[in-house]
Amino acid sequence: MKRRTLIVGAAGLAALGATGWFAFKESARKAPQANREARRTPVEPDPAVFFKAAFDELNGDVVQMESLRGQPLVINFWATWCPPCVKEMPELDRISEEMPNARVIGVAIDSRDNVVKFLDKVPVKFPIYIAGHAGIEVTRGLGNNVMALPFTILINDRGELVSKVLGEVDPASLRTDISRMLAG
Repeated sequence: MKRRTLIVGAAGLAALGATGWFAFKESARKAPQANREARRTPVEPDPAVFFKAAFDELNGDVVQMESLRGQPLVINFWATWCPPCVKEMPELDRISEEMPNARVIGVAIDSRDNVVKFLDKVPVKFPIYIAGHAGIEVTRGLGNNVMALPFTILINDRGELVSKVLGEVDPASLRTDISRMLAG
């Protein structure tokens, strides 16, 4: 009886291993094709995607982003688990104070609890909204085709997207872009 159990067990493991190997090979064969297709279909940036969104304030109230239309905006999509996002927050706070004619806002792709804990350690004066994971799709509609963070955009007072930065912002370049947006 023991020998039969061993043979059946070995056969089962072999079948399981073969199934796993074939599944891996099949997914590896299909993945590059899917990646090529994703690269061929970039999303054109559309600021209307942002204005159609609604995000939570830290107190739980929902804010329609449409209410921000008509003013120059610096919108930073970020998360507490993203090191470059965390690193740039103090600089974005300084820019929000130095350049008050452009409204800086943060949109967290994170949970309210994580954001509140983070802001206890790294307070900022500009408003932070909670988008959760749904915010990633908003960034995609704004031209973030790889859906990575941080992602910062500038929308002028006419509702036009005038600049986008994927990755950590260079403070001097951001100040220049904001100045151009305000001038023109």
